[in-house]
Amino acid sequence: MAATPTVLHIIPTLDRAGAEKQLTLLATELKRRGWSVQVCALTRGGPYQRALESSGVPVTVIGKSAKVDPSAYFRLSRVIREIRPTIVQTWLFAANAYGRWAAWRNGVPHIIGSERCADHWKSWWHFAIDRFLAQRSQRIVANGHYVKEFYASHGIAAEKITVIPNAVPPPPPTGDSRRAMLLEFGLPDDARVVALVGRLWPQKRVEDAIWAADLLKRIRDDVHLLIIGDGPLRERLTQYRDKIEIEDRVHFVGHRDDLDRWLPHFDVLWNTSAYEGQSNAVLEALACGVPVVATDIPSNRELIVHEETGFLVPPGKKGRAPLAAKTKRLLEEEDLRRRMGEAGRRRALGEFSLTRMADGYCRLYEELLSMAPHPAASDLPPS
Repeated sequence: MAATPTVLHIIPTLDRAGAEKQLTLLATELKRRGWSVQVCALTRGGPYQRALESSGVPVTVIGKSAKVDPSAYFRLSRVIREIRPTIVQTWLFAANAYGRWAAWRNGVPHIIGSERCADHWKSWWHFAIDRFLAQRSQRIVANGHYVKEFYASHGIAAEKITVIPNAVPPPPPTGDSRRAMLLEFGLPDDARVVALVGRLWPQKRVEDAIWAADLLKRIRDDVHLLIIGDGPLRERLTQYRDKIEIEDRVHFVGHRDDLDRWLPHFDVLWNTSAYEGQSNAVLEALACGVPVVATDIPSNRELIVHEETGFLVPPGKKGRAPLAAKTKRLLEEEDLRRRMGEAGRRRALGEFSLTRMADGYCRLYEELLSMAPHPAASDLPPS
């Protein structure tokens, strides 16, 4: 009987972030289905390392210490030779670069890259590396059609890109009450709670959310914005909040490992990003029956049906007033908020289920396993 093929996933870190969460969901589900799966964190482990290992998925941490770290590349190559995976799938730019090159140089039969966002931050040389390594990959997985179109526009062959959307598992049952949520965050009993979840990073345009909260404050005295997450812009955003004198309505609460306890009790979720891949926070809010008001960008349009599961508003400064206005409507029209919440729940748990995502990856892996191995460096004739 043939040995079970091993799938090795390589990602920069196992921090609490979107791609890392999707990898963890996928790897644990593959393990449950009987696949041999391992994970390699290029730079460091993190919260998801514990989740993976508790599910029986082995994790190796390479310890890359600089953007260009030849010793990390050689350690990664050694790990690949020891594991001898049949498939290597890499996630995010650093792992796509180090991981695919190491896999190709060490004769891995099937190599897959993953693009999780329309990465407008990339320069010409990032895209040059992407194109070079795409030639040494059999497939690229994008988590949305916009991400596929973005990378196709930068020279990656569209026929090589497979779209497999993100997944959201059913929310766990929670015994916590709305009252407990208000107490946890120090909010008054009559507070209406709007949440924004994500890294405090320029693309998230959190300042637009703070401005919209200030507009809401002028027409309602009960709306509180919880900004959940952390990042390099926290100090600057806190100063911005204080400058416009809205510290009594906008609360920075940092990372929360217990977000699933409180998310069902939020009234509305905001997403103010200038660009995204596929937002885990949006999917999780929809799955909990929380309506979403988000920027009208291509990736959000793949998740939110405008005026059915939430509202889409213009990105940037033009969207600040509509963001406040649509939220005001949701807070004032209980039936509308309930209908949108239920429609969002059905869509998230139906169209973006873990089963559907894992089925997509299994089909991709089985397709590759039925094909001839991709030529590795060791198979090429000498130049």
